[in-house]
Amino acid sequence: MARKDGAYTAEDIEILEDLSPILHRPGMYTDPVNPNHALVEIIDNSADEGLAGFARQVAVTLWEDGSAEVSDDGRGIPVDIHPKKQVPAVQVIFTMLHSGGKFRKTDKEAVYRIAGGLHGVGVCVSNALSTRLEVGVKRDGGAWRMVFGPNGAVNEPLVRVGDVGARDSGTRIRFWPDARYFDSARIVATDIAALMRAKAMLLPGVKFTLGIEKAGKLETTTWHFPEGIRGYFATAISGSDPVARSFFGERYVAAQSESDSFAEGEGALWALAWTPEGELVTESYVNMIPTRNGGTHVSGLREGTYAAIRNFIDLHAMGQRGLKLVPEDVWSRVNYVLSVKMLDPQFKGQVKNELISRDAVKLTAQMVRDPFDLWLNQHVDEGKRIAELVIRQALARTRAAQKVERRKSSGVAVLPGKLTDCASDDPDRNELFVVEGDSAGGSAKQARDKEFQAILPLKGKPKNTWQDSPDTLYANKEIEAIALAIGVDHHKRGDTPDLSGLRYRKIVILADADVDGSHIQVLLLVLFFRHFPALIERGHVYVAQPPLFRIDVPAHGRNKPARKLYALDRQELANMEEKLADEGVREGSWSVSRFKGLGEMSPEQLWETTLNPDTRRMLPVMVEDGQLDASNQLFDMMMARENASQRREWMETYGNLVDADIS
Repeated sequence: MARKDGAYTAEDIEILEDLSPILHRPGMYTDPVNPNHALVEIIDNSADEGLAGFARQVAVTLWEDGSAEVSDDGRGIPVDIHPKKQVPAVQVIFTMLHSGGKFRKTDKEAVYRIAGGLHGVGVCVSNALSTRLEVGVKRDGGAWRMVFGPNGAVNEPLVRVGDVGARDSGTRIRFWPDARYFDSARIVATDIAALMRAKAMLLPGVKFTLGIEKAGKLETTTWHFPEGIRGYFATAISGSDPVARSFFGERYVAAQSESDSFAEGEGALWALAWTPEGELVTESYVNMIPTRNGGTHVSGLREGTYAAIRNFIDLHAMGQRGLKLVPEDVWSRVNYVLSVKMLDPQFKGQVKNELISRDAVKLTAQMVRDPFDLWLNQHVDEGKRIAELVIRQALARTRAAQKVERRKSSGVAVLPGKLTDCASDDPDRNELFVVEGDSAGGSAKQARDKEFQAILPLKGKPKNTWQDSPDTLYANKEIEAIALAIGVDHHKRGDTPDLSGLRYRKIVILADADVDGSHIQVLLLVLFFRHFPALIERGHVYVAQPPLFRIDVPAHGRNKPARKLYALDRQELANMEEKLADEGVREGSWSVSRFKGLGEMSPEQLWETTLNPDTRRMLPVMVEDGQLDASNQLFDMMMARENASQRREWMETYGNLVDADIS
């Protein structure tokens, strides 16, 4: 039951054990380059206390001995005995994975309903990868202390060390990173300073202070932005010359009736400004977590701004005949700061540098589009200056594409008859999907964006070309069709092939999410690796990741409408079902259906999950540094006809490690 008085006790700490997974594979939980992420996990906890309205001061100190300390004046971590584990709650938080007070997303009154902590892993990482970690807690009239040693083991049990005033509360954590787990054990102060500056912008009521010890003296910097994003953004773009005034906005779902898809409290805060030249400010956050690689929320911002500006240009008849605007024309010169709040965001990895929640595209676009449309039409002169810049970008892009087309038009391009090409002549924007089968190809043709996405369906499985000579390669009509479509001739590794005829920046292998589809992926990767290696070396080859399962989740409670989720494989399906149970969805109320193939998906589903650049997941194909010889040997062992005995030996040795979907 929710507590409206802000009480925070051991009963709030839910366990979803042992730190061994972190110690065995630290790279899955943190950035191994340096301990910055381990420190950020602790800072995020203090910031979440500020977000919940309990902390007004957050201070970080980087000591000369390599340790880092974070303190806040929030409620203090609970120190009473956990009802299930029978140890202090503070010990549970630092030593047991998937524990914490931030899982109750369906509880409307929960203070951590929208917060950075999602999996109950964060400070366990900081503890596990330290040689020493000290925790100090002030709450309920007492001061408490606990110390952890190497690998996160309890060194000094929790003890009460003194008394404090009834209103004196907070948490202090100091840790010493273990150099064994990082390339460098030194914390990069500039990155931490940038993070704290941004947190101060997102939490106008909280002061953030960074202290750095140098030669025994502590140098401190404090950030506080009472005006929030307005003051922050004005400072960030102060060296630029925007073509129009900045557009600020903030919008959240106020009630379930306002949106069919999103819960109360979800929404976005943003600042936008267009500049004709110079470096761009591009910052995005989800629940105050910086997403340095952007993600689906940034895609939603792009979608919303593009729709509004395109409408403005059409309304004021500013377009030019034959000139087609694309999202990049709007987006290429925009400065932005975006902060999104979501109940249950999904990130790419524990480091959380990129948001992958598909719902974030629609959420952000829906929040931004109408307010920006209204702003443009209320400030027509400002809107026209932005539109003129966008049109100039479109003209420059078109001229560049025409130059490339003229350069390539010296010969007559013969394209395969089964290729369904795209309308755009800009190879930097165009994408080719090499699709398994005519049925899937038909679905892909209906689902694609005809402007820049081309479809080449293949009949049956491609040939194993590992040992084919260049003279006989094109005897296979499917292989010949691929070469003709991409516009590049076969070549060997080490050659300097002519790629000026390349018609698509992205060549995407699109096959079913099953064993046969995986086999087709491998055969096509063999073709590119062996006979078109420059395409892989220069980052032009990708593998699409269509989902294998769809989960239909019914509406539950007042704050969560019905929705559809998609899982790539059984592991992701299991994780999603576990998360649904954590959200309070009644077990057995959702239904799971399995896609038998791409052709079974509706065009809308295929677009949303696999083709839409804003919501799809694709894997870039690359060879890691120093792994070329090993990759060659592995392909030779797997694909060469004379190596059947080696393949059998490999399967007998490692076959148990393969997660084969044979159902």
